[in-house]
Amino acid sequence: MAEHEHVRVAVIGSGFGGLGAAVRLRREGITDFVVLERADSVGGTWRDNSYPGCACDVPSHLYSFSFAPNPEWPRTFSGQRHIRAYLEHVTDLFGLRPHIRFDSEVKLMTWDGEGLRWHIETTRGTLTADVVVSATGPLSDPRIPDLPGLESFPGKVFHSARWDHDYDLRGKRVAMVGTGASAIQIVPAIQPQAGRLTLFQRTPPWVMPRIDRAISGPERWLHRRLPVTAQARRGLLWGIRELQVQAFTKRPDELGLVERIAKRNMARAVKDPELRAKLTPDYRIGCKRILLSSEYYPALARPNVDVVASGLSEIRGSTVVAADGSEAEVDVIIFGTGFHVTDMPIAERVVGAEGITLAESWKNGMRALRGASAAGFPNWMTIIGPNTGLGNSSMILMIESQLNYMADYLRQLDVLGVPPGPQGTGGGRAALDARPAAVEDWNRRVQDRMKRTVWNTGGCTSWYLDASGRNTTIWPGTTTEFRRATRRVDLGEYAVIRAGSAGDAGPAGAGERSRAGEGSGAGDGGGAGKPSGAAEQSGATA
Repeated sequence: MAEHEHVRVAVIGSGFGGLGAAVRLRREGITDFVVLERADSVGGTWRDNSYPGCACDVPSHLYSFSFAPNPEWPRTFSGQRHIRAYLEHVTDLFGLRPHIRFDSEVKLMTWDGEGLRWHIETTRGTLTADVVVSATGPLSDPRIPDLPGLESFPGKVFHSARWDHDYDLRGKRVAMVGTGASAIQIVPAIQPQAGRLTLFQRTPPWVMPRIDRAISGPERWLHRRLPVTAQARRGLLWGIRELQVQAFTKRPDELGLVERIAKRNMARAVKDPELRAKLTPDYRIGCKRILLSSEYYPALARPNVDVVASGLSEIRGSTVVAADGSEAEVDVIIFGTGFHVTDMPIAERVVGAEGITLAESWKNGMRALRGASAAGFPNWMTIIGPNTGLGNSSMILMIESQLNYMADYLRQLDVLGVPPGPQGTGGGRAALDARPAAVEDWNRRVQDRMKRTVWNTGGCTSWYLDASGRNTTIWPGTTTEFRRATRRVDLGEYAVIRAGSAGDAGPAGAGERSRAGEGSGAGDGGGAGKPSGAAEQSGATA
């Protein structure tokens, strides 16, 4: 990284969000950007999650960019290897590699109000940027519970997102902690190898059958020769999921039929009534993410598997102890305990206009205008931000909507940054800062819609909720509504910051603030964004 390097846009992360942002920047004619990636390759969560059985729970033709269709998907639900290969292909197809700085973990980003730019410190050097697009994603930093005795466990310990492929599980006594989207794929994959597999289940998930099959050669040929057929396939998959949203967001009682299907899925594989009782949830389906597997229940019914209907509470030497007092001797502990979703570590590394971190600003819960802009953090946007997650469809749809918003954000900056003309038009360099009133109004309306959704009323505690029980993760509407809400930037929702003349940087060194657009700033972006009709790792759930 060149000393004193300056770019127009710095993108953080090279998963779906970061690569999508890079493609969109190039398509907008912007080439003065970098993608900062802490690892040595692209892929994000699909690079990090390489555990046995890792696959997507969204159909392949929907879990891909609309601008980069893949007619060669081998299965209706693709595995990690093929999704990662797809992201490598996108990187090369759009010529993104010259923009990517690998092994460049962001350590600190600080807003310079006088210079109207971000100072970025990485493990490979420093740079500045006019705009930061944070695409680190919610499924990037594994969460391992702080358990008494864990540090003195004599065996092997790792998280599902940091799988140790050098460790041989054959004949080992394995403790699998967690029953989320990763665990239900791992268990069937490792059960035949393990000498003994003990599953620690704090809360049983709802599991639907996974209707997966190989996509035939003729189908792939047809999609290659007639791309409209792949588009139709994608459209059908999307439409079905759009129709399902009403049940999740407005009429959770209609999900009873889905519960019966899930129970039949269990009953076919699990004949032991005691085990079935352990595996039957006591909350409404959909409250937690609905999981897909046709192999999970059969694996749990095998004689070398024990299901402990209690969370892991402590470790005593090589003995793992559950909250209900049951114990097991194990050689290895595998944590499938999720990620830092509502407390993303990147927030601790972003220092805004008032000198506080994003984590401090979000101490009472994550909030961002249209899932993208946080008040007090000018020219900073996030992809897959607060309340942009999905419970039943593809996160790629949400990412592409946010890329539309990002593109218009940059266009607005171009217009605002036109050098002053002879008639006083233009105002020199500028920045946009989301108005606190606009952020609060947006989030109030999102949370009002959230009140009757299955995620808030279904009777469960999920990773969608933050420490205060507030749902800061899921979008309570259709992807169409979100697309309308992020179609363009409403300048009434932003304060326009201009570089001060004669060294006058204005309040907090932030330049002079234009007061264009007073009030709550709850404009709808041209008829687009009111949660009253607008407001999935996992989108990238593995």
